[in-house]
Amino acid sequence: MAKKRTRRRYGDKASEKVERAMHERKRGTLRSGSSGKKVTSRKQAIAIGLSEARRAGGKVPAPRKRKGGGKKR
Repeated sequence: MAKKRTRRRYGDKASEKVERAMHERKRGTLRSGSSGKKVTSRKQAIAIGLSEARRAGGKVPAPRKRKGGGKKR
Protein backbone atom coordinates (compact mmCIF):
# COMPACT_ATOMS: atom_id res chain seq x y z
CA MET A 1 0.00 0.00 0.00
CA ALA A 2 1.40 3.39 -1.01
CA LYS A 3 1.93 6.11 1.58
CA LYS A 4 -0.35 9.09 1.22
CA ARG A 5 1.61 12.31 0.76
CA THR A 6 0.50 15.27 2.79
CA ARG A 7 0.97 18.85 1.74
CA ARG A 8 2.57 21.40 4.01
CA ARG A 9 -0.11 23.37 5.79
CA TYR A 10 2.07 26.34 6.73
CA GLY A 11 4.46 28.33 4.56
CA ASP A 12 7.96 29.57 5.40
CA LYS A 13 6.72 33.05 6.30
CA ALA A 14 4.38 31.55 8.90
CA SER A 15 7.15 29.55 10.56
CA GLU A 16 9.43 32.61 10.63
CA LYS A 17 6.74 34.77 12.28
CA VAL A 18 5.90 32.10 14.87
CA GLU A 19 9.58 31.56 15.64
CA ARG A 20 10.08 35.31 16.15
CA ALA A 21 7.03 35.50 18.42
CA MET A 22 8.30 32.57 20.51
CA HIS A 23 11.71 34.21 20.94
CA GLU A 24 10.05 37.46 22.00
CA ARG A 25 7.90 35.57 24.49
CA LYS A 26 10.99 33.94 26.00
CA ARG A 27 12.72 37.31 26.30
CA GLY A 28 9.57 38.78 27.83
CA THR A 29 9.09 41.43 25.16
CA LEU A 30 6.03 39.99 23.38
CA ARG A 31 2.93 42.09 23.99
CA SER A 32 -0.67 41.40 23.10
CA GLY A 33 -2.24 43.69 20.52
CA SER A 34 -5.19 45.43 22.11
CA SER A 35 -4.33 45.47 25.82
CA GLY A 36 -0.55 45.63 25.51
CA LYS A 37 -0.10 43.11 28.33
CA LYS A 38 2.93 40.81 28.38
CA VAL A 39 2.27 37.44 26.72
CA THR A 40 3.43 34.42 28.74
CA SER A 41 1.32 31.70 27.12
CA ARG A 42 2.95 29.52 24.45
CA LYS A 43 -0.36 29.05 22.64
CA GLN A 44 -1.00 32.79 22.56
CA ALA A 45 2.50 33.41 21.14
CA ILE A 46 1.81 30.92 18.33
CA ALA A 47 -1.54 32.57 17.61
CA ILE A 48 0.09 36.00 17.42
CA GLY A 49 2.77 34.70 15.02
CA LEU A 50 0.18 33.06 12.76
CA SER A 51 -2.04 36.13 12.64
CA GLU A 52 0.97 38.29 11.72
CA ALA A 53 1.86 35.83 8.95
CA ARG A 54 -1.74 35.92 7.71
CA ARG A 55 -1.63 39.72 7.53
CA ALA A 56 1.70 39.57 5.69
CA GLY A 57 0.19 37.26 3.07
CA GLY A 58 1.85 34.00 4.16
CA LYS A 59 0.44 30.53 3.57
CA VAL A 60 -1.60 29.91 6.71
CA PRO A 61 -4.86 27.94 6.95
CA ALA A 62 -7.96 29.81 8.13
CA PRO A 63 -8.44 29.86 11.91
CA ARG A 64 -10.58 27.07 13.35
CA LYS A 65 -14.27 27.77 13.49
CA ARG A 66 -15.71 27.54 16.99
CA LYS A 67 -18.92 25.64 17.54
CA GLY A 68 -21.44 28.03 19.05
CA GLY A 69 -23.08 26.14 21.88
CA GLY A 70 -24.46 29.12 23.66
CA LYS A 71 -25.72 29.31 27.21
CA LYS A 72 -28.59 26.97 28.06
CA ARG A 73 -31.29 28.11 30.44
